[in-house]
Amino acid sequence: MQPDSLNHSAAEAPLWVPSPESIAAAPLTRLMAHCAERHRVHFADVDAFQAWSVADRASFWEAVWDFCGVIGEKGETLLIDEGHMTEARFFPQARLNFAENLLRGQGEGDAILFRGEDKAEARWSHDRLRMQVSRLQQAMAALGIGAGDRVAAMMPNLPQTLALMLAAASLGAVWSSCSPDFGEQGVLDRFGQIGPKLFIACDGYWYNGKQQDVADKVVAIAGKLGCPVLVVPYAGDTSALVSRLADGRSLEDFAAPFAPAPLSFARLPFAHPLYILFSSGTTGVPKCIVHSAGGTLLQHLKEHRFHCGIEEGEKLFYFTTCGWMMWNWLVSGLACGAVLCLYDGSPFYPDGRVLFDYAQSAGFAVFGTSAKYIDAVRKADLVPARSHDLTALRLITSTGSPLSPEGFTFVYEGIKPDVQLASISGGTDIVSCFVLGNPLKPVWRGEIQGPGLGLAVDVFDEEGRPVRREKGELVCTKAFPSMPVMFWNDPDGAKYRAAYFERFDNIWCHGDFAEWTAHGGLVIHGRSDATLNPGGVRIGTAEIYNQVEQMEEVVEALCIGQDIDDDVRVVLFVRLAPGVALTEELQKAIRTRIRTGASPRHVPAKIVAVTDIPRTKSGKIVELAVREVVHGRPVKNKEALANPEALDLFADLPELKD
Repeated sequence: MQPDSLNHSAAEAPLWVPSPESIAAAPLTRLMAHCAERHRVHFADVDAFQAWSVADRASFWEAVWDFCGVIGEKGETLLIDEGHMTEARFFPQARLNFAENLLRGQGEGDAILFRGEDKAEARWSHDRLRMQVSRLQQAMAALGIGAGDRVAAMMPNLPQTLALMLAAASLGAVWSSCSPDFGEQGVLDRFGQIGPKLFIACDGYWYNGKQQDVADKVVAIAGKLGCPVLVVPYAGDTSALVSRLADGRSLEDFAAPFAPAPLSFARLPFAHPLYILFSSGTTGVPKCIVHSAGGTLLQHLKEHRFHCGIEEGEKLFYFTTCGWMMWNWLVSGLACGAVLCLYDGSPFYPDGRVLFDYAQSAGFAVFGTSAKYIDAVRKADLVPARSHDLTALRLITSTGSPLSPEGFTFVYEGIKPDVQLASISGGTDIVSCFVLGNPLKPVWRGEIQGPGLGLAVDVFDEEGRPVRREKGELVCTKAFPSMPVMFWNDPDGAKYRAAYFERFDNIWCHGDFAEWTAHGGLVIHGRSDATLNPGGVRIGTAEIYNQVEQMEEVVEALCIGQDIDDDVRVVLFVRLAPGVALTEELQKAIRTRIRTGASPRHVPAKIVAVTDIPRTKSGKIVELAVREVVHGRPVKNKEALANPEALDLFADLPELKD
């Protein structure tokens, strides 16, 4: 448990406990009963079920398939080569189509709700979605797009984006997307590696109330990708942009020749590629991570139905762009009957109430966001618990970075006192979560509730031994369905193996610095590669952020280890609130807060004020890139950053010369 958690009396009791009624009604409870009856086993509690799901993964994942009614042929063999992680194959005889499973809904009931700041609003029924996918499917097929071809999109989080993805997936094509705020080189660093057969872009987008023009960028990217371009209307001049493209057409013209027709779906192997996602790319060209249709579908069904408890017709929201894996996670909600609530733009325009206004009017059951957003709401003195009716809201999920214990407290005091709060953690690497919420277990302050079902999650010390109540590497010791199929342009698998299996033999090492808690939950202390090592003692950066970012004077912080005199010293950079100066008194207060809330080992040797902190497009701070700049080394891929100019603030700082 984090030291700060131990110093609060609130940690003595859980923040939330599921009621007997909610436990009885939970899909997870029904899944446990289904497995107990089928396999004639008894589960004393959900922890016993978790253990069984890891011990008999074949039976567990078959139960997920059957209980969720996956459309397709399952085949007789469930799992082969389970002795070695990279050779394991789930459902090797199965045939399915991802889009077919997401488009099972029919009728005039809502499939998608959409808001684009205060500029756009839409409501799509299941029939409208199916009609759009049908026309786009035919148009893509006429273009020659088929199984294995790549379709790349630089798009806002629109209903049209989802329809285009489903059309591509229905044909067996491989979808890859990023958000339209990426720079030209950032897009080319990603899509240039995968050779798309079609490039899709918007004509513009809205952010913070302002129209953002992308025409010049689209023209430049299209010229280098050398494939047809499809322009989707949103916030610009579609016809003007199309006229500048050598092989461009508007979405309307693309679909115009085709009338809605019955959908057809290419049923392909379980491991057939569905998505190409990209690593953040702040230390080099982004890795192209290929995910399978079957693994993605089954893992997301498990997380939505059983960890989130989503029932048909419930409203599912995640604040995300199309450049973050949470978009891929969100859209899979259609497979369990959720109504997707999409949002594009700034979460603070016209003010910080906008997402809670949306939650109230739409009736979100699940509100997904980032830890940074929760902290920003707290620091903006917003109290949605008083200003909004969030009666329908039963689950808040938080990811992107570790949620601090104070963030947990704020959710219950400032947003909703009777909500389940699930801090979740996984990543692009698995397009899902290793650790996340559990509707049958209590929520403890500062803790993730537990590991994912069917995932052999553990924490290892540096010698590769499991540890309890000690910090170590987050690992997974057995294969699971949503492991990447491969990395693109990695024919012998060397890059893939180096990314996850180099640290421990035949063990997935995820790169998170983690710790089991007394309650069987987990705490993520930050990324392993950003772990600090002053005096040879490993310290997680999240432990420092949990302290200093609770101070009203500090808006945001970033911490690195600076190599000096054959050792490493902790350097803390702080972005201060308006009008606040980094005085000796404030530095002393910061050090005192860290010393008492964490430990003397965590106290920074240097504290430096900066006006901005660099972050990726999905909002994650980039400790490694800052560390490179401080040490005078080049940052290889600044295009991965939302604000690359911020890196200049960390170069040649006189405060770090001695």
